[in-house]
Amino acid sequence: MNSKKNRLTKKSENISQWYLDLIDLAQLADYGPAKGTMIIRPYGYAIWENIQKALDEKIKESGAVNAYFPLFIPNSLFSREKEHVKGFAPETAVVTIGGGEKLVDPLIVRPTSEMIMYEAYSRWISSWRDLPMVINQWNNVVRWEKRTYPFLRTSEFLWQEGHGAHATKRENFERVLWAINTYAMICRDFLAIDGIIGQKSESEKFAGADATLPYEMLMPDGKALQGCTSHDLGQNFSKTLSIAFQDKEGKSVFVWQNSWGFTTRTIGALVLVHGDDNGLVLPPKIAPVKIVIIPVLGKKDEEILKYCQKIKDIIKKAKSDFPGNVEIYSDVEKSFGWRINDSEIRGIPIRLEIGTREMQDKTVTISFRLLSMEKKISSLEILPNKLNLLLKTIQQKMLENSKNFLEENTFEVKDYEDFKKIMKTTRGFIKAFWCENVECEKKIKEETKASTRCKPLNVKEKTGNCIYCDQPAKFIWYFAQAY
Repeated sequence: MNSKKNRLTKKSENISQWYLDLIDLAQLADYGPAKGTMIIRPYGYAIWENIQKALDEKIKESGAVNAYFPLFIPNSLFSREKEHVKGFAPETAVVTIGGGEKLVDPLIVRPTSEMIMYEAYSRWISSWRDLPMVINQWNNVVRWEKRTYPFLRTSEFLWQEGHGAHATKRENFERVLWAINTYAMICRDFLAIDGIIGQKSESEKFAGADATLPYEMLMPDGKALQGCTSHDLGQNFSKTLSIAFQDKEGKSVFVWQNSWGFTTRTIGALVLVHGDDNGLVLPPKIAPVKIVIIPVLGKKDEEILKYCQKIKDIIKKAKSDFPGNVEIYSDVEKSFGWRINDSEIRGIPIRLEIGTREMQDKTVTISFRLLSMEKKISSLEILPNKLNLLLKTIQQKMLENSKNFLEENTFEVKDYEDFKKIMKTTRGFIKAFWCENVECEKKIKEETKASTRCKPLNVKEKTGNCIYCDQPAKFIWYFAQAY
């Protein structure tokens, strides 16, 4: 039986093909019948459920509540916020026929839910007592992409989108900051991916927002990936849709608003950042299967399988910081080597190898998906505590690896020739002064394919010269080529 690994392109040789091979071999996703769509398979969806569980808990702890709003938005409503519709027009899917009849008011298939949700907010908010109103929904959105790539860019994807309405500008921005900081925590503590929080340029911000704060991650090929964003919408939508409230003095005031989203493209980031030539490498906190038990099957199959079940029961009954599935790979039709290869493709953090020697000694041999960690032997008495400690170590090591990669591939440059050289070779994040003139931003992108990714939050004003036009500049920005 051929190993799945034999069909996996080496990451170092062709990262794009490796990525597509791995999505297929690990059974994360498949192509849908409609162009640009993706079927998220059970193993891929289990990863999303673990991310969703962690994030949903934080959302609810913050006081937000979950709800669901319609998929279809009347075009007459969608088009009321001019900047919003202008930004999304190239990506919208429109329903023009319903029930066999041409629709008088075509329906936009939601690319995002600001307009459909805020129409309801305008009816639900009338007094300061109704505020803050912070509602989140877990849903799908459709953005008609011309070039698609599983998880990273598809015409339909899953996400959560939170929408807040507040009485004051200060309260509103506190929620904007809460969202992006919470996303950063999920990315670092659960996905083990380090990144940068900042503010988008005027040309790169969300359509209809006053400001957009992204979490920018760096992929192994030196390209940046924006996995999540938080938007300060100011009073732009509230004025358009007349979302006003009577304050404590009896005055009518427009609400201040925000929106924030975290998408399934983070699964693509997870694959790219941690995966290797053997398959996925999943952080224990979001791995659907934390531990796999692989028996060496032979003459004493029945005894070894009973011993494996005993080990599984011990692990499942013990308290752990990483509760989750423990599987036994006991298919006699598949060789020991095939089962090990399959567990590596799936990125299972720890595997326990069990043969007659382990059974006789009442021990287990512990192997790790993180290749830098060496095998260990453990007795059954200390096994649960040892596994818990090892899973913590793996989670920490994966984040350390990501932090080191980010640091090693972030360059500060003052010369445009150096800027161009980096973007032609290693790529990565470049820190450079930029005058914030949109023409310079356009020229840099045309000549290097690098866009402004963000200006770090709380960055101090400095004296410098624009990397492109050499005119005075106040702030250092991050640039990178992006997915």
